[in-house]
Amino acid sequence: TFQVLVNIGNHFDLASSIFVAPRKGIYSFSFHVVKVYNRQTIQVSLMQNGYPVISAFAGDQDVTREAASNGVLLLMEREDKVHLKLERGNLMGGWKYSTFSGFLVFPL
Repeated sequence: TFQVLVNIGNHFDLASSIFVAPRKGIYSFSFHVVKVYNRQTIQVSLMQNGYPVISAFAGDQDVTREAASNGVLLLMEREDKVHLKLERGNLMGGWKYSTFSGFLVFPL
């Protein structure tokens, strides 16, 4: 499970874990994912309308915890959708050690 700390306007849908852009503009997104106690590589991608935009990897086999982070500025149209996708591996403990943030930087 996960916890939503701030969701002004309710544009992040808790049920689907998808952010829906309320208007056209430049948005900032960042994520930080922690893999815990598993000897495998993980890959997490930030998806925009179903397509990967950026990814982050964590693959050290000899540590119990490892973090992967990335961030991006995106031009989004109204109703565009953004979410995180675990492309490879398994997040032991789920997403509870991870963060995802997004906000409108400049409306167009």
